[in-house]
Amino acid sequence: MGPVQEISQWPKVSKFAVSACAASVAELVTFPLDLTKTRLQIQGEYAPEKLSKSGTVNTVYRGMLSTAVGIVREEGPLKLWQGATPAIYRHIVYSGGRMLAYEQLRDFVLGKSEDGSFPLWKAAFGGMVSGALGQFLASPTDLVKVQMQMEGKRRLEGKPPRVHGVIHGFVKIAKEGGIRGLWAGWVPNVQRAALVNLGDLTTYDSVKHILLRNTSIEDNCLCHGLASTCSGLVAAMMGTPADVVKTRIMNQPLDSNGRGLLYKSSIDCLVQSVRAEGLRTLYKGFVPTWLRMAPWSMTFWLTFEQIRHAVGISSF
Repeated sequence: MGPVQEISQWPKVSKFAVSACAASVAELVTFPLDLTKTRLQIQGEYAPEKLSKSGTVNTVYRGMLSTAVGIVREEGPLKLWQGATPAIYRHIVYSGGRMLAYEQLRDFVLGKSEDGSFPLWKAAFGGMVSGALGQFLASPTDLVKVQMQMEGKRRLEGKPPRVHGVIHGFVKIAKEGGIRGLWAGWVPNVQRAALVNLGDLTTYDSVKHILLRNTSIEDNCLCHGLASTCSGLVAAMMGTPADVVKTRIMNQPLDSNGRGLLYKSSIDCLVQSVRAEGLRTLYKGFVPTWLRMAPWSMTFWLTFEQIRHAVGISSF
């Protein structure tokens, strides 16, 4: 009984591990774009100009390239990967969980049609549920990542550092806001993840199997590349507004009770941002988000499918 049970559980463990490995590779390759996106999303909260320590005026960055060049020039090239460690931790939990949950929902709970296809509405539902679940579990790591990404800018502005490392980040947040403080911003975080996975998982799964059923393209890198290109674009379009809100809530200063000083909730953040900066603010950082999601999605899916093939797991 024991050996049979162990063998039956192994595919789930290996699928989780494969997803986490593929996501870690994709995250490291594209992380600088995530950092520039975060900086762009945050800077609209403050005055358009800032005084440096010497009293001169520093104008905020305008666009992705300007932000990236500014970070390298003012903070050093390695700062483009500041916050990468909690990002890897996040994807071990988030990507491993969402991929395993989606596949279980698709194959055993929602069920495929008689011809083996997976209806679009089921794919959409499965993508949103698995993304929301994975992100809720991984939300504390995302919170630490966002705060670490802003440390370089805080030092340039003469502000004391908030986070000295990953472990310190978790401990500090838990001390200030309790265990619940680790889930600050989880609502827009989960909303964003549900929308991103609605775009990513649903699009990739649907496009891939449409190509396999209706064209001569085989289940190979070309098929995976075309499907991942579509999924990256759709995911960026659907997830950017919630990502802006999530980033601002996670980066805001807290009072002694662990409550945010700038926004009362994700809805309040959304209203304040649109009122002060217009609807376009909801797509701040869209270009780096898309330019990151496109290679991230392609790197992830190609790596994911190839590792599955190498270890003997069936294609996604």
